[in-house]
Amino acid sequence: MADGIETWLAGATDPGTDAVVGLRQAGLLDPVPVYASIARTKAAIVERTGLQGLASVWGGPQLVGRHFLGFGTATQRAAWLGRVLAVAISEPNVGAHPKLLTTRADPVPGGYRITGQKAWVTNGPSADAIIVFAITAQEAGRKRYSAFIVPRDSPGLTIEEMPGFHALRPSRHCLLTLDGCEVPETAMLGDPGSAYDRMALPFRDIEDAVGSFATLGALRHAIGLFAGAPAEGQAEALGAIVALTAVFAAAAEAVVVALDAGRFRTGDATLVGLRVLAIDIVSRLRAVQPGSETVRQRLDGVLADMDATLSIARGPRLARQAHLGTVVLRGAKSMP
Repeated sequence: MADGIETWLAGATDPGTDAVVGLRQAGLLDPVPVYASIARTKAAIVERTGLQGLASVWGGPQLVGRHFLGFGTATQRAAWLGRVLAVAISEPNVGAHPKLLTTRADPVPGGYRITGQKAWVTNGPSADAIIVFAITAQEAGRKRYSAFIVPRDSPGLTIEEMPGFHALRPSRHCLLTLDGCEVPETAMLGDPGSAYDRMALPFRDIEDAVGSFATLGALRHAIGLFAGAPAEGQAEALGAIVALTAVFAAAAEAVVVALDAGRFRTGDATLVGLRVLAIDIVSRLRAVQPGSETVRQRLDGVLADMDATLSIARGPRLARQAHLGTVVLRGAKSMP
């Protein structure tokens, strides 16, 4: 894997280029079935480059293959494992809230007709297919979602780049328009009507757990930028950053190991703690002076990517944080 990463990076010297071509050439699209291995590789990529977006380009298809295709049939896994898949849940102006999504998949002879729009589809411009979440039923006012594997060349599917998000390059995002896009019955992934609860909700924690290693790689890269910086008055502050990063690494490792062992609990407080700790370390990094203006600019770029990563789904993450506090305020006998 390490040799493959170096081969890939040698051909991806411009962070604005589409790195997926290099992934294929370096043989890095082969599926990695273990979450901990995906996580550690993401950390290695970012520590080596300082670019969290590169880890997203590589790790996104790995996570989608590991999690979402696990719900697929043997035929679906044989067809799509090792290819670049993206996931489309969020919609323009409403995000991913299940009450607000409107994309529908209506039954037609032999399959489904999907109509709607999806926004901010990570790695969508480079994907071989998109896993689209769409409403297939409504029961007692509650929308039921199914997931469909939609190849990028499907009639009625339009992919447009969304260039407004400039952080995390070369990761790219797109807007999907599905205008009566028809797919066969065999395109449905998993059981009908169960996709949001069984696939989307657990994936939030999986994405956070594995994604914490991209943050870890960024922290380690940032620390390395201080080599040769003025030592006077900074050693203690930098030492605290190193120590806190070690704590972050140990907690992140424990989470992905538990994930692979089937011992991870949805809503684990450790994920909230990792985010809070990362925000604190980023603040400390900004207060330490690197050795030159050039290094300062490089550090600012790394920290900007970390800010962007930590701001994703900020509302739901803060809600979880508030829930932990509420449990304590209500006099819980044991901590979460």
